[in-house]
Amino acid sequence: MTAPGPAQAAVASDAVRVKDLGKLKGWRDNALFGTGIVTGLAGTGDSPSNRTTRQSLANVLSQFNLTIPPEAVQSRNVAVVMVSASLPTFAREGDTLDVTVSSAGDARSLVGGTLLVTSLKGANGRVYALAQGPLSVGGYRYDANGNVVQKNHPTAGSVPNGATVEVGVDANMIDERQNVTFVLSEPDYTTASRVADAINRQLGGSLAKARDASGIEIAVPAVQRDQLVSLFTRIENVTVEPDRRAKVVINERTGTVVSGGDVRISRVAISHGDIKIAISSQNTASQPYNVIGGGSDIRTAIVTNTRVDVQEGNGTGFVTGSNTVSDLVQSLARLKTSTRDVISILRAVKAAGALHGELVVQ
Repeated sequence: MTAPGPAQAAVASDAVRVKDLGKLKGWRDNALFGTGIVTGLAGTGDSPSNRTTRQSLANVLSQFNLTIPPEAVQSRNVAVVMVSASLPTFAREGDTLDVTVSSAGDARSLVGGTLLVTSLKGANGRVYALAQGPLSVGGYRYDANGNVVQKNHPTAGSVPNGATVEVGVDANMIDERQNVTFVLSEPDYTTASRVADAINRQLGGSLAKARDASGIEIAVPAVQRDQLVSLFTRIENVTVEPDRRAKVVINERTGTVVSGGDVRISRVAISHGDIKIAISSQNTASQPYNVIGGGSDIRTAIVTNTRVDVQEGNGTGFVTGSNTVSDLVQSLARLKTSTRDVISILRAVKAAGALHGELVVQ
């Protein structure tokens, strides 16, 4: 038995599972939202002029047989907030969700507050979860006599596991034609074709067909419609070598360059350099002395001497052959070229039509 060669090892290392390339159609999260009240604030809640806060607090108190007109509410220990959460696929009754809370009024801080019971609704208007609990705010804000001390953003916080699912959801993975569709995260015709071929080799026959660059339609055999979990497990664990697009990502703010190792560059001449100009001024006093018969207009004068220095750096100049971006970056690194200069060179190479790939500037 012979050991695998370098090419075979590279192919094996590039093979990934189908489940890492996308997901089945119907697998999605659902947004939940609602409005609530945060209480227990130390005078940092909404101002008494906020009619929404007064009305909301009066409505809450009316549920406990306390009839208080909204105009009589003057507390600054409460705040109206927007509450949001994400309901995952296959959530069951009793599951807990993380909740995000943000101020909707003019509250200065939500530190120390507690969220009262809040109904979280879906896009269809149905209540799917109830949220409540103490807030976790990663900041603070204190002010006194015009002095303000603030850290991070104190008008937004979270309640870990603060929502309880009251109505579960179930995703319908099979359409009316008894097919399931696998959707790629990054659409690509070559990858879609390879995934369909790999699934057919695993399941046998020609059940999978690539319909477009992102969707692979898989027919569910009648004998396996009652064993979908087993079928989906086999599909998810199929390995395939995805095709990669030539792409270079640069971030000018952080000076980061990320590129695939096989992004090609045609033969191109590169010259890059800089000129540094330094202007310095020196002020000296001209003091007259030993003047015979001087008049009243003789006095001390300030003289400014200006010096201009021009330093021209040794610009980088060379001709590249049919190399990759990785080779170019390594060559520039050996020439001690800064990262920001590398970014400028890559943009110029792309503008010259020598970089055969997509250049993404963030």
